[in-house]
Formats: sequence, C-alpha cells, structure tokens
Amino acid sequence: MLPNLIKSQVVARFNEFITKQLLEGALTTFSNYSIQDEDVDVVWVPGSFEIGVTAQRLASLGKYHAILCIGAVIRGDTTHYDAVANSAASGVLSAGLQSGVPCIFGVLTCDDMEQAINRAGGKSGNKGAETAMTAIEMASLFEHQLK
Repeated sequence: MLPNLIKSQVVARFNEFITKQLLEGALTTFSNYSIQDEDVDVVWVPGSFEIGVTAQRLASLGKYHAILCIGAVIRGDTTHYDAVANSAASGVLSAGLQSGVPCIFGVLTCDDMEQAINRAGGKSGNKGAETAMTAIEMASLFEHQLK
C-alpha cells in the first residue's frame, strides 16, 4: 500500500522480552501493508530514556517518513518509573515537534509485568502493531495531504 514510505524504529533493549514482541508486532503490520523489510530501519538503544534523543537524531537525517518509538517501562518500588516514563514521553513528543517528522509513542507504561505481557501480544493485543498503524497513517498524511 505505502512501500515508498520509509520507517525507522527506535527500540529499547531494557525489558527486551517485551520490546521484541512489540517490534515483531510492528514489523508484521508493516509487512501486511506491503512495506518491505528494506524500507524499515531498526535502531536499538539501551532503554526508554534514550529513545527521544535517538528519534530526534534519526529525524534530522531527512530520510524517514515516520519514526516508531518502542519501549516498556514497568513500575517498580521507586519513583524511577515516573522519571523514565515522563522523560520518554517528553522526548518522543519533542523529537516530533522539533523535526516535523511523526515520532510515534509506542512505549508501554505498565504497573507490572503481567500488564506488559498482555499489551505485547497477550489478551490486550499487540500495541506494537497498533503503533505501526499509527506510523503508517501519519506518514501517509504528512506525505500526501500536508506536503
């Protein structure tokens, strides 16, 4: 459907058990819409905190029509969760606003591992797949209607 729209995905290695499943959901969705593997670049970063700055750098390259930002922040016993979740959201938003490239927020923010598993292909579906659909829609909108 949209093979000429190049996508990039920034994926956090922290909680990789979850982020790999989200990535697979996104890649399957892209494939279902005839977006070839060679039109999708995957960039791994240490954690969700590093997603925003990486998305900003990728957007500045001028070769991507959308950037998918995938991560998983799971609440623990400290306030670290709040800082990382808020920073990830702010970073992705800032990258999109500053670059003009749609940067799609696909970072799960869950209370526990069970919630994360359910949102990464469990009973709540795969949020990576949903995020890929948002990237397709936004890339198409920017490329065809907002040019």
